[in-house]
Amino acid sequence: MANRAAIHSGVGIGTVLAIIISWTSNHSVLWAILHGFLGWLYVIYYLLLK
Repeated sequence: MANRAAIHSGVGIGTVLAIIISWTSNHSVLWAILHGFLGWLYVIYYLLLK
């Protein structure tokens, strides 16, 4: 049960990070929503390419 909670929290943290990074970069709600769905993929992309 604890593993499930940790995994669920990890997905939430990735989503929040993606939205924050997207908002500070683009100032667009639509981009922030899209990047929120992508979550950790967008965070990794941002760290590698920006």
